[in-house]
Amino acid sequence: MFDTSTFLDASSFIGAGLAIGFGAIGAALGEGYTAGIASEALSQRPEKAGEVVRNMLVGQAIAESAAIFALVVAIVLIFAKSLNPAFYICSWAAIGAGLSMGLSAIGSGAGSGLPGGAACAGMVRQPGNSGKILTTMLIGSAVCQTPAVFGMVIAFLLIFIDMTGMPLYPGWAALLGAGLATGLSSMGPGIGNGLTAQGAVSGVARHPDTQTETTRSMLIAMSVSQSTVIYGFLISLMLLFFRVESSTTLSASMRLLGAGLCSGFGGIGPGLGIGLIGGYAVKWISRGPLNTGILIRTMLVGMAVAESTAIYALIVSLLLIVVL
Repeated sequence: MFDTSTFLDASSFIGAGLAIGFGAIGAALGEGYTAGIASEALSQRPEKAGEVVRNMLVGQAIAESAAIFALVVAIVLIFAKSLNPAFYICSWAAIGAGLSMGLSAIGSGAGSGLPGGAACAGMVRQPGNSGKILTTMLIGSAVCQTPAVFGMVIAFLLIFIDMTGMPLYPGWAALLGAGLATGLSSMGPGIGNGLTAQGAVSGVARHPDTQTETTRSMLIAMSVSQSTVIYGFLISLMLLFFRVESSTTLSASMRLLGAGLCSGFGGIGPGLGIGLIGGYAVKWISRGPLNTGILIRTMLVGMAVAESTAIYALIVSLLLIVVL
């Protein structure tokens, strides 16, 4: 039998491994994609190596941000003594924190690489538009990081909030569910935002005079995509702060864990689908700015339908937490 302090240390180490283990996946994929497209582009115009490599490194640095967030959470879990060693419940909080941060970093890291690659290709094809291409890439890549920020916020709440009074059963399931809700639901929007930003960067590279309208449309599309991770974030907050009645029944624990899984998985597909819609829309807005109105309206209608499945998952999660 382990004492609570030993069990907490072991759980913190597992949480740290989950945070940076999962967190390294997306960033590496995003960086690899950016570098791969840069290499392909330079095979056509090797004389542009200096400019393209600089852009590649900037894009990779932004994609790296998600892994850095995960690294910070992992270090906090290893060395910080914020979790109360007197409570077994804090051990589950450490694992939930690792899941929230690690899983949310996958989508943000991979998504950030998409506009970075598009910028490298665009600079080779339209070197005179480098400034506008870089600006659009920076905006799009930065927004791609927001799902990872949501994951980091939940991770720190799990690490630092006072667990006094939370029963071990079914509290452990609420804490794991909180980490999974935001962590999983961040994956789709992170990549979806990258798809939208990729379309915007490609569009600006071909038609730099439409940068303002294209960037505005990109941000509208990305804000809609963010809603799916916000649903997961809301469920995480409810699982953390909604009063949990002590119960040793299996159904009580599975009800709360199921709420986190429902909202988490329910946000992946809609986040990706909305990103696909946004990517195609902004690409053609840049090519036909006179059609912006009809394209934006069609985009928003399509996004509303694609988002409906995330709303279904949100409703079921709320029923599991509040009604049953």
